[in-house]
Amino acid sequence: MKPAQLSPQARRDALDASRWIMTDNPGAARTFRVAVDNATILLGEHPRAGRKRSELANVPVRFLSLTGFPYVLVYDASTIPPLILRVLHSARDLPELLGNLNQTDSQ
Repeated sequence: MKPAQLSPQARRDALDASRWIMTDNPGAARTFRVAVDNATILLGEHPRAGRKRSELANVPVRFLSLTGFPYVLVYDASTIPPLILRVLHSARDLPELLGNLNQTDSQ
């Protein structure tokens, strides 16, 4: 299976997070990038590895916590390979940031 792909927005999210982490700990920033890469492989092999969160987004969007970091990958499990839509810090206002996912589903 092919690894999950990052949307342009998810790439920007991951880059911003990596830069933020790098200000305090360059080694952790490298580990973060490896964790994202590992998650893309996992999702490519197991698209349903993440959780459904109906309070945040409609199916087929799922959520995978990033191992070792307080980040969540928001992805579309219905595409082959899965498409990672966002890479977000779990302390952020997820309903606010993801509100447009449900708006596009309802149209």
